[in-house]
Amino acid sequence: MGGRPLPDWYTLSAEEVRRELGTGLLGLSPGEAEERLQRYGKNVLREEARETRLQVFLRQFKSVLIVILVIAAAISFLVGEAVDAAAILIIVVLNAILGFSQEWQAGEAIEALKKMLVQRAVVVRGGEQQEIDASGLVPGDLVILEMGERVPADLSIVEATSLEVDEAPLTGESSPVEKAPDSLPAGTALAEQSNMAFAGTTVVNGRGRGVVVATGMNTEFGMIAGLSQRVEEETTPLSRQMDRLGRDLGLIAVGIAVFVVAVGLLQQRGFLEMFLIGVSLAVAVIPEGLPAVVTLTLALGIKNMMRRNCLIRHLPASETLGAVSVICTDKTGTLTRNEMAVVRVKTPDAEVAVTGTGYAPDGEFIREGSPIDPLADPGLARFLRTVLLCNHATLSLEEGGWRIFGTPTEGAFVVAAAKAGLSREDAPEAAREFSFNSTRKRMTIIYPEEGGYVAYVKGAPEVLLARSSRLFRGDSVVPLTDDIREALLAEIGDYASGGLRVLGAAYRPLPDGLEWTEETVETDLIFLGFAGIVDPPRPEAAEAIRLCRSAGIDVIMITGDNPLTAYAIARDLGLSSVGALTGTDLEALADDELENRLRTTKVLSRVTAEHKLRVIDILARDREVIAMTGDGVNDAPALKKASIGIAMGIKGTDVAKESSDMVLVDDNFASIVAGVEEGRREYDNIARFTRYLLSSNVGEMVAIVGGLLLGLPLILIPIQILWINLVTDGLTAIALGLEPAERDVMQRRPRDPGESILTRNAYLIVLILGVWLGFLTIYVFLGLYEADLDRARTMAFSGLIIFELYNVLNFRSFRFPLHRSGLFSNPTLFFAILGSLALQALVVYVPVLQTFLGTAPLTLGDWGLLALLGLPVLLAGEVYKIIVLRSRGAGEGPAAS
Repeated sequence: MGGRPLPDWYTLSAEEVRRELGTGLLGLSPGEAEERLQRYGKNVLREEARETRLQVFLRQFKSVLIVILVIAAAISFLVGEAVDAAAILIIVVLNAILGFSQEWQAGEAIEALKKMLVQRAVVVRGGEQQEIDASGLVPGDLVILEMGERVPADLSIVEATSLEVDEAPLTGESSPVEKAPDSLPAGTALAEQSNMAFAGTTVVNGRGRGVVVATGMNTEFGMIAGLSQRVEEETTPLSRQMDRLGRDLGLIAVGIAVFVVAVGLLQQRGFLEMFLIGVSLAVAVIPEGLPAVVTLTLALGIKNMMRRNCLIRHLPASETLGAVSVICTDKTGTLTRNEMAVVRVKTPDAEVAVTGTGYAPDGEFIREGSPIDPLADPGLARFLRTVLLCNHATLSLEEGGWRIFGTPTEGAFVVAAAKAGLSREDAPEAAREFSFNSTRKRMTIIYPEEGGYVAYVKGAPEVLLARSSRLFRGDSVVPLTDDIREALLAEIGDYASGGLRVLGAAYRPLPDGLEWTEETVETDLIFLGFAGIVDPPRPEAAEAIRLCRSAGIDVIMITGDNPLTAYAIARDLGLSSVGALTGTDLEALADDELENRLRTTKVLSRVTAEHKLRVIDILARDREVIAMTGDGVNDAPALKKASIGIAMGIKGTDVAKESSDMVLVDDNFASIVAGVEEGRREYDNIARFTRYLLSSNVGEMVAIVGGLLLGLPLILIPIQILWINLVTDGLTAIALGLEPAERDVMQRRPRDPGESILTRNAYLIVLILGVWLGFLTIYVFLGLYEADLDRARTMAFSGLIIFELYNVLNFRSFRFPLHRSGLFSNPTLFFAILGSLALQALVVYVPVLQTFLGTAPLTLGDWGLLALLGLPVLLAGEVYKIIVLRSRGAGEGPAAS
C-alpha cells in the first residue's frame, strides 16, 4: 500500500482486494501480521481525554453571575464584612455541588464506543484458523464471520453464504443487508455497500469471510467516533440568557456603586462610609440566591421529567427541551416499532389484510372486511406454508414477550404463519438449499415430501415471476400468461410505492432424476403470490406528532432507510412533507437551497452522520432550537451537536445514550411531548422567579439610593440585604419554581431562543413594582429614624419583606388573576410565605439574631401597619391582570407571564 491513496474498497472485486492487500488463500503469515500491527497500530478507538472530577466541579463556576458573586464575596471580606462574604460563598459552593452531582456522568461516549468493538475474532493466518484478540487485527487479515457475531473491523467480503448483516446502529437501515463479494460502482452509498461489512454491526444470518481493509479509528465506526470528539457541545439558551443577565447586572452594580460613592463624596461623607454603602448597593443589585434557585428548580424538574419517562443527563437540558422548535427524529425504533410485520398478502385469487402488531402471533386475516380462516383458502395456505419452510428464523416466547431469532423479514413470515396456526415442528429435514444473495434475489430450500421432492422459493417477486410459467389459482395450477404477469407486476409496484417491502413465494415439485442446480431447480416455478411487509408505526407516534404541530414544533424524519418506505411512514403518521430527500440529494444542494427545501420537505433518507450534522448546522442558522433523537452509533455526533440530544433508552446503543442530553426511558416518542410541556413549565417558572427576585433587588436599590439622596442614614445594612436575598426571597422563589403549567402551555409557539429572559414588558413590570417597594420602604423609615434608628431600620427591613411577599403572588402569573390561576394550586408557595414570616419574626425577637442582623423588637401595631401598606401592591397586580384579560384575551405568550 506504501503511501498510495487508499482505493474505495467497495469498487474492487474480491480478487482485487486480496491482491491490493497481499492476502493469499491462506491469509497473512504470522510474521506479516506482526509487522502490520506495528505499522498500523491496534484495532482500537483512540481515547479522548476525560475531565477529572475537579475539572467538572470547577466548570460550575464559569457562569458570569457566579463570578460576580465570588468578586462580591472577596470585596466584602476585604472591607471587614466576613459574615457577608461567608454567606455568599456558602451559596456559591452549594450551587456548584448541585451542578457537579448532575453532570459527573457526562462525557462517557468514547468509553461506550470502545465497548462496542468485539473482543475476539476468528482469522486465518498461515492457513490455520485461530481466535485472537480483535485489537490485534490488521489490514489484510482474513476474518471468518458466523451468525450472531459482531463484525470486528471493516471488511471486504470475499465469500458469503446467505450472509446478512444488521447495520441499523451504523446506517439506520431497518432491514438486514444481504452481503456478497460483488464489486460496486463508485459513489454507492454506505447503506448500499453490500460487499462490505463494517465494524460494530452484527451478522444475523449465514456465514462468510472478509478481508480487513480498515481498523481502529480508520473504520467507519472509528471515523464517527472521531467526529463525535470534534463536535463541540452547544450552550443551552438558558445558559446564554443567564450569562447575559449576569453581565448586565454586573455593569449595573458597578455603575450604581460608583455613582453613589461620587454623590456621597460630594455630600462631604467619609470615603469608608461611602465605600461600605457602595458594597451594600452592589449586594442589593445582585440576586445572590438566583443561581441556587435556578439550579434547584432544574433539579426538581429533572425528577418530574423522570416520572414522565425522560431521563435528563445534563442539568440545563430539561429547560432546553421546552424551547425546542425542531425535532429531528430517526424512524426505525423511534417512530416505528422496529419489528417487521406482514400486513398484506396477494395471491392470484384475492388479497387479504393481516392484523396484529409486533412479533406476538395474534391477529386475523381479513378479506373484504370480514375475517377468514387462512387454512381454508388453498392458495393462501400454500403461500404461508412456503414462506414458513423457506425460512431460517424462529419465534419463541421469553420473559418480556415474543422474540424472533433471525432476520426481521424472515421473522415476519414466521409470525404470519403462526397467526394461521402453522409451525415447522412437523416439517421434514431440508435436503438442499440455494441461499439468498443480492445478485440472485431469491432463496430456495428443497424438502422431501410424499411422491418426491419439492422446492420452496421466496424472494423478489419480479424475479420469481420471470422464472415462473404457472400459478396457483383456486385449487389448481394454471398457466401464467403475459397479461397476468403484467397485472401482477403493476400490483407489486403499487405495494412498493406504498412503502411496503415486497417478497414473493413460489414452489415446484421436482421431477425424478433432475440434477439439482440453481438453474435447473429455480425454473418453471408455480407462482403463489406476494406479501407486503412493513415496520409498523408506533401507535402513539401519530398523536405525538399532532401535539408537536399544535405546540409549534416542526418534526423532520431523518433515517438511513429507503425514501419510499420513509415517506410512506411519514404519511401514515400525519407528517406532511413535499416528497423525500436522499443523502445524494443533500450533497447536490447548496446550503441555501437545502435550507429552503427543509421548509417543506420533512423526510430525509439514506443519510450519513455527516449529513445529519449539516442539517443541524443549517437549521441552527435560523436560530432554531434543535432536538435530535436517535439510537445508533451513527446518531452520536448529531446528538452531541444538537441543542438537545435525545437517545432511546431501550433500543439505544451506549454510544447514543452517552452522547445525549436526555434518554427516553420507554423509547416512546410521545414522552418527548410530555418532556416539552415540563420544559416549558420550567422556563416559565424560571422567568417568574427571576423577575420576582429582580423586582425585590430594585426595591432594595431604590431604598438605599433614595435614602442617600435624601441625606438619610443607611436604610438597610449589607447583612439584612443578604438575608432578604438568600433566605426570605429564596424560599418564595423556590416555591414559584413549583408553579403548575398554565392551561395553554402546549398551544403556543416555542419561545425565541435569542429573546432575553427579561422582555421589554418584563423590564417595565420589574421596574414599576421595584420602585414602588423601594418608596414604601423609604416612607416607613422616614417616620421613625430620628427617634429610634434601630427600630426604623427594623421596620424598613421587615416592611420590605412583607411587601415582597405580597408581590410574589403577582408573579405567579401576569395573564390570569388569582381566582383564574387557582388560589391554592401551588400550596408550596403559601407554606413558603408563612415560613418567611416565621423566620422574620425570629430575627426580630430572638436576641442572638437581633445582634447578628441589627434588629429591634416590633409591636403588633407595627406589623399591622406594614400589612396594610403592602396590600395595594397585590391589588394593583390583580387589577392589571383583569385589564390584560379584557383587552388582549388569555392567549398572550410567555413574555407576559
